Amino acid sequence: MVRTSLFVALAGLSLAGCGNLQRLSEVSSPPRMTPITDPTRDPAWRPVSMPMPRPEPVITTANSLWRPGSRAFFKDQRAAQVGDIVTVVVNIVDTAVLKNGTTATRTGSQVVGIPDLFGIQSAISRALPKGVDLTKLVSTNSAGSALGSGNITRGETIQLRVAGEITQVLPNGNLAVAGKQEVRINSELRELMISGIIRPQDILSDNTVLHDRMAEARISYGGRGQLTDVQTPRYGQQVLDAISPF
Repeated sequence: MVRTSLFVALAGLSLAGCGNLQRLSEVSSPPRMTPITDPTRDPAWRPVSMPMPRPEPVITTANSLWRPGSRAFFKDQRAAQVGDIVTVVVNIVDTAVLKNGTTATRTGSQVVGIPDLFGIQSAISRALPKGVDLTKLVSTNSAGSALGSGNITRGETIQLRVAGEITQVLPNGNLAVAGKQEVRINSELRELMISGIIRPQDILSDNTVLHDRMAEARISYGGRGQLTDVQTPRYGQQVLDAISPF
């Protein structure tokens, strides 16, 4: 009875802790998409705080159509305020090749003796067996050699476009952007999330901004569904991999 109760308790904790209840509820049906929500209401969302310059007083000029600090003379349709939409173009082509080699050789020799020890070396020599030379009591020789080499080759190509929403206008005019996109194909759900800080002048005329112009960029591309479940190791295997020393 005790074993049965323990087994049921462990099974319940495993289902609740690992999110298997949701997976079981989606058996024989594709993954459910999340509803559209305000990104600033996400519990993980935090207001962006960055170093800001000191505010400068606005100087108005009489009989002038140009306002000091303006970046354009005519109004355009590019994103500029909270709630506006801007398209982030992710085009990552990353290649890295790293080679490293190390060779070290060390040889040492040491002889230790007590030819003179406060005048009592003669008494020590009488106590030791005949033929012992106090000047050569300990002799050591050591030699070591180490050889190491490493080679890393990595290549990544990611090309995506995702529309994000301005969540903050910082005091210096920079814009905090966050966006999420979900695409469901059969029983696999692909999730794309981006967030970062952009400058208004980096937004192109077609209301797009390149990912390499985004500071503090966070780009995540993953998914969930039947294919992901098959490719993901079981939870027990992950625990063993984490705690096994061999």
